[in-house]
Amino acid sequence: MLKTYRQPGEKNNGFDVLYHNMKHGQISSKELTDFIRERATIEEVYARSMTKLAKSAGNFSQLGTFAPVWDVFKTSTEKLASCHLELVRKLQELIKDVQKYVDDQAKVHKKTKEEVASTNGAVQTIQTTGVALQKSKENYNAKTVDQERLRKEGATQREVDKAGVKAKKATEAYKGLVEKYATAKSEFEQKMAETAQKFQNIEESHIVHMKDIIQSYAQSVDETHVQIGEVHTEFLGNMENTSVESLIQKLAESKGTGKERPGAKPRKRKTYAFPGQNSFYSSSDSEDEDEPRKFRVEIKPVAPNNGTHQSRATIDELKASIGNISLSPPTTVRQFLDYIYLEFFTLAIYSTLYGVNVLYPLLLVKFPGLCGLSNQVRPFSPPKTLSNASLSLAAPLARAESSSSLSSTASLSASNTPTVGTSRGPSPVTLASQDALPIAVAFTESVNAYFKGADPTKCIVKITGDMTLSFPMGIIKVFTSNPSPAVLTFKLKSTSKLEQILPNQTLLFSDPSQSDTNTKDFWFNMQALTSYLRKASEQNPAASYYNVDILKYQVSSNGIQSTPLNLAVYWKCTPTTTDLRLDYRYNPESMLYPGPLSNVQVLVPVDGEVINMQSLPNAVWNSELNKSLWKLSDISEKSDNEGSGSLRAKFELSDGPSTPTTLAVQFMSEGSTLSGVDMELLGAGYRLSLNKKRFATGMYRTKI
Repeated sequence: MLKTYRQPGEKNNGFDVLYHNMKHGQISSKELTDFIRERATIEEVYARSMTKLAKSAGNFSQLGTFAPVWDVFKTSTEKLASCHLELVRKLQELIKDVQKYVDDQAKVHKKTKEEVASTNGAVQTIQTTGVALQKSKENYNAKTVDQERLRKEGATQREVDKAGVKAKKATEAYKGLVEKYATAKSEFEQKMAETAQKFQNIEESHIVHMKDIIQSYAQSVDETHVQIGEVHTEFLGNMENTSVESLIQKLAESKGTGKERPGAKPRKRKTYAFPGQNSFYSSSDSEDEDEPRKFRVEIKPVAPNNGTHQSRATIDELKASIGNISLSPPTTVRQFLDYIYLEFFTLAIYSTLYGVNVLYPLLLVKFPGLCGLSNQVRPFSPPKTLSNASLSLAAPLARAESSSSLSSTASLSASNTPTVGTSRGPSPVTLASQDALPIAVAFTESVNAYFKGADPTKCIVKITGDMTLSFPMGIIKVFTSNPSPAVLTFKLKSTSKLEQILPNQTLLFSDPSQSDTNTKDFWFNMQALTSYLRKASEQNPAASYYNVDILKYQVSSNGIQSTPLNLAVYWKCTPTTTDLRLDYRYNPESMLYPGPLSNVQVLVPVDGEVINMQSLPNAVWNSELNKSLWKLSDISEKSDNEGSGSLRAKFELSDGPSTPTTLAVQFMSEGSTLSGVDMELLGAGYRLSLNKKRFATGMYRTKI
């Protein structure tokens, strides 16, 4: 029994403290119910909003090449809504379980109140007897002192005898209360010990039950996050598979009016040939499969005006000239691309002859709305320093991209030259009088494993990780005083072992079309980062640095081969003894850079009323919790037997046999991760001052 429950406390008020603590447990259960119910409500509102958003995506315009993309959005959003609705269902089921526990808890408390009523009476008895005893003691002392005073002062014998009678009565009363108090105390201590144990059992059961509820809650949320990640990954895959050509193909298939020229027989399209710069020949449609009919296109430049400066052709003149070239309208994607190629080649010759860049405006003349440049989806690329000549053209586009979406459109400069921005944000800012800003990064991974006996094929492993950046306090002033701070860009390296990456979408951008499976580039929304750090500094102005959660990831695992410490457990249970052996083996292959496992502890619950334990190496037995604990020194390849060993224990029982239970193991490792993932800063303006890596156990369990 714990000391808190064993001691009655000052003025014997321990009973009241323990009783009210039991009642507080019921309050906590109800508050936990309210919390889970509120979370379910939030998830339900969010799910309904996502469902509404999916319906709106289905009602968007079905015209144009972009129309099929809305189906991808609609399907993905519907799946996200389903994920959150499934979480609502799980939480509602959990609420029912918690409510049942609250009801059962109330019954237990009512029964306990009846059972400890006698203890409450014993408490009241000892309290009232104690008060009476104190008063009797004070009266006894007063009468005795009074008798002695009269004797010393030479009072008459009658006065002395009278005082003696009073002193004798006080003595007898005091003696009687002392005996009564001793009896009350003995009864109180006996009943209080039994009641305190009862209260402790109730409280331990309550805490275990509450932890089980929280574990179920956390598992439901975690499963939902995994499902959401899968939906997100599927969405990215669908978008990567939605190419420009496939969208144009769908448009041609859905809007095409036929595959043949009206009033003509089927013709065969031949390969184009380009013999020279001033003219070109193109095979055209022919009724004869073997002898194609050709046509000749001649380009006659407009005669220059008389004057000191050569005049340039106007757009109208070019439109008039190019309008005389007539080609068959395209009916398939291949013909469409050939068509554009011919038109583009013709315009290039015009550019050469007249010295003006007319390609883009004349493509708009020939193909208004379908030329590809105005609607092309362009993935972001890392920010590049732009020259002075191009900065004024690309910067406005870059600013729009950094605050809106992951696509862009072409824009026309004043000289009618198409300029397609390639920056994902403002160009990096060079801090002329300041050093590069220091940034620290930390990778923290959690390995969860469940070993089944000694069978390695039944080992279940899940490894997750977090990436956190730390910013010094002084960086906030730099960001807030500079309207365009350098874009913080980094490369996540060695990502081939990552199954899933979930970036902080509020702060980070990334390019979903990156093809390198071993790296992934990210860059910050600097406005959002500045706002986040400013808010953090306002909440905690005394902090010297601020940590920001950047992304979470899940590491692909290969069963027991991915665990840093392999486990196998063996139990032998009889009515009088329990033999336990836990074999362990350090597994350097699970780590890219093997490091020692520190703070290794093994906790083993054993029931059956253990009366004696023998263990090798020595373990500590906790009789109150019925658990044995091993604390081991660091385990590595340099340890004995290259990090392999066994824990053995023999438990003698008074109420066996024991039931094999789940063993819990914990350890940690500094300086390395299981995934091998790393980070590299890109661009100028920042430097990496610290790169910290560690991993530790989450739920690391083994059972026979």
